Order: sequence, then C-alpha cells, then structure tokens
Amino acid sequence: MLCIPVLLKETDRAALDRGMATIQSNYANSVKRGRFSPQVAEDRLKRITPTLTYDDFSKVDLVIEAVFEGMALKKAIFQELIASANLAPSSRVNTSTLSIDDIASATSRPESVIGTHFFSPANVMRLLEIVRGKASSKEVVATCMQLSKTLGKVGVLVGNCRGFVGNRMFGPYRREAQFLIEKVRASKRWTRRFPISAWRWGLSATGDPRRTRCRLAYPQKNIVTWKCPGFASRLSKTAFCELGRYGQKTAAGWYKYDDQRRAAPDPAVGELIRKWVEEAGIAQRQISAAEITDRCLYALVNEGARILEEGYALRASDIDIIYINGYGFPAYRGVRCGMPTPWASNGFTTASVNSNASMVKPGSPHRC
Repeated sequence: MLCIPVLLKETDRAALDRGMATIQSNYANSVKRGRFSPQVAEDRLKRITPTLTYDDFSKVDLVIEAVFEGMALKKAIFQELIASANLAPSSRVNTSTLSIDDIASATSRPESVIGTHFFSPANVMRLLEIVRGKASSKEVVATCMQLSKTLGKVGVLVGNCRGFVGNRMFGPYRREAQFLIEKVRASKRWTRRFPISAWRWGLSATGDPRRTRCRLAYPQKNIVTWKCPGFASRLSKTAFCELGRYGQKTAAGWYKYDDQRRAAPDPAVGELIRKWVEEAGIAQRQISAAEITDRCLYALVNEGARILEEGYALRASDIDIIYINGYGFPAYRGVRCGMPTPWASNGFTTASVNSNASMVKPGSPHRC
C-alpha cells in the first residue's frame, strides 16, 4: 500500500495532540496484533505532519474534512479554505447524512467537491461510500475511486440523498426493530444478535458505538427527515440521549458497558421500555423470531428497491457490496441481484406480517 504524506489540521493544540495520540495508539495496537511491523508503523507516523493553519494546504492534492455532522460547520470549513486560497483540486466531505450539494454550494468550485463516507472506525472498516454531487466532475470521481484502492478500501459510487445508500436503508430497518421492541411482550428476545439472520451485531447494539451528543445538537436542522401517511415516531428515538445514555461513550445506551466496552444487558433499559409502553398505551403480544426477521428485512428490502428505482445506486450489486463490507450482512445467505433482495426471494416466510403504521405502504411518497 502506498504511504501518502498527510497534513493533519486541528483548531487548537490540545485537540491536535489528542488526535496524534489516538493515531499513535492505533498504530501501537496494530503492531501488537502483528498487523504492522514497528518499522512500518514508525514510517507511517513520520508521514503525518500536525498543523494549526492552512499555510501548507496549497501543496496538497486533496482535502478531506472530518468535522462534526453540522451543515453550518462544514460550510464554514470550505469557506475558510477559499478565504486562504487553498481549496485543493479535489476536496472531500466526510459525512454520513448531509447533502453534498448544499456543502458544495459554499464554494466557488463545486465541481471539485465530492462526498466520502468512511465507515467507523475508519482505520478498520473497508467500505467507502463515494458520494457524487450534482456538480462533481468525472475527474474528481475517478480520483476518489482510485484513492479508495490506494487506501485498501472497497469504494462504491452512490448518489447524493438522505443517508446515501447504506444509512438510508439502515434507518427504516432499525426503526422497524425499535417498533418491535415496543410491541413484543418478551423484550429479553432483543439480545446483541439479530434473530435468524446471523449478523454479528443486533439492531439495538449498532447504535451504541456511534450515538453521540452531536445527534441532539443538530436534531432537525441538518438531518432531512421524511414522513408518510400514518407514520408513527418510535419512543426510543431520542429518549436515550435525553437521559444521557450516549452508548459506549458514557458506558450506557441500549446496553451497559465495562471499562473494556464489553456489553451486558441493563435492567434499567427494560424498565424504560415498560414505562414508555404503558404511557403510550401500546398493546404488546408474543412475536415469533420469523416475524421479527421478516418485518425488519422487508423494511431493508423496500428501501433498497426505492434507492435502485430512484437511481441513487448504479446497480443492485453495489448494494450487495455496501451491506457485506459495511454492515456485516452474512454473504453465505446468498447475495445476488441486490442485497437483500436475494434473501427475500430465497428465504422470506409466508407468515402474516401486521406492522400497522410502522411500515411504508406501496406508493407512499418517499423522495430524498
């Protein structure tokens, strides 16, 4: 793999030192696990130059910003680059939800701006969604695809819509799971593993490593939401954050965590769910593992079909690649013609699925 010289910019010395310390720790762990030799790790660290200014940015080929998920903040970064006359030939926005076109509108060269959704943790996850904006040039797209190979990533070109491909599909998927948590009589069923489908992480557990305060800091301004007739809001949507349960960062989310970030069931979560259900007057019932699987994966399948229909994925196999490499979908279940459509054609049960208002009806308005 080619080692690329990097300028690492931060706003103050303390933040810059923390960032470098984290990078050094990551390399030390990689050496300990045998992934790199000490010499390779040392050589790569020498290629990182920490800085507090844009002075040397005129020498770089591309800029990747990675600030919090705030539209105003990301636009401000690009305006600073323009003001310092240091907007690189190719500038990348690292985001998982925000509109690349809106961010590019803050520059005088929108053709140089493209989205890069590095999956977290970026030093481990292979998937890289490359998000083409309306004005992104072919040269910038080609350069970004080549960069993904240079970095050892699996790059997939996607369109610019809410959540792009991966997270846009994952939203209705996890949303349905959280409705089921409220509906199912035996909430102990919801362990860290997803029933039947053999994903490494359950749908609740996936939120704990990522849930941060910034999700409350930008609740409606920067995340485009969509509603269909009869749609209900899940009770747990922001309740955990309002209670200070930010996941692994605070050792409490859907699960509680020890100092090694190992998850364990938290009785307090069960009490919270029972409280929400009683206050909302939700009637609970026994729900089979087959129905749980069908309802969650139907939500995933339907959203994938919309993405293909609207042209935000170039081909069904691109969705396969995204879900195998970014979300751990079990490839052995047969992935072809667009994940997880083959799962649907090969394995859906015929059980009656009554998801009431939580499912999208065919023909419901849904556009990015």
